[in-house]
Amino acid sequence: MRNTLRIALSLAVLALPAAAIAQSQVALPTQTTADVSAVAPQGHALTPFVAQYKVVRGGVSLGQATLQVHPTQGNRWQADLRMRGTGVMSLVGIHIDSSSVFDLVGERFRPISQATTRRASLFGSKQAVGIYDWTARTAKWSGDVKEARRRPVALQDGDLNGLLINLAVVRDARPGAALSYRFVDEGRVRNHQYRVASAPEVITVNGLEYQTYRVTRTDAGHTSDETVLWVVPGGDTPIRMLQREDGKDMYDLQLLEYQKGATP
Repeated sequence: MRNTLRIALSLAVLALPAAAIAQSQVALPTQTTADVSAVAPQGHALTPFVAQYKVVRGGVSLGQATLQVHPTQGNRWQADLRMRGTGVMSLVGIHIDSSSVFDLVGERFRPISQATTRRASLFGSKQAVGIYDWTARTAKWSGDVKEARRRPVALQDGDLNGLLINLAVVRDARPGAALSYRFVDEGRVRNHQYRVASAPEVITVNGLEYQTYRVTRTDAGHTSDETVLWVVPGGDTPIRMLQREDGKDMYDLQLLEYQKGATP
């Protein structure tokens, strides 16, 4: 189960039970390669959207993941991830509901709360909840987390959880850029570093071509894991996300559908 859950964590590491996903989704346009040079990279405003991904391993479909971002009240937003297993994953009944409530401070994402509920028919259910208290400047987790990770974590400006880092990478991607984020999630603190390719790359996902930039997480260090995202600068969500272990492709999220402006 641990390996199966990693693909969800590559999209969003732990957060609040997901809100209902919009029922109506629109298929992606069928035109050929998108021109990223026409997208203004600066001042990219956050907009509501819902994106659906196919989860693949070794050419076999494992399920689908849906990511939705929408405003709640004032300057507050919520990002929800829902993952449902099909095929191999459905045999063990894997379901993952994750969410993060966050504020916008200028263009910066500031997490307020997060939680994840992970259910598998053969392994039971687990939930973890985190609160980011920016007045006290501490974050603390409860629920199914290790005792050592229940201690308060001191917050710094710019801290993000895993789900918000994925959104920030898409927002910040510029050709040749080096990106750095402080990951504060489920009692853990790490520095995540990414490198954006200097040249565009055309990829084909589910029969459609996209002109993207490859973004690779470069801080793996002592581990053999690698995360690669293909993004369109100025876009809202990655076109594709790939998790590698020991140089081998393990889990691949491929965009199926996208709807801009979708709200619950």
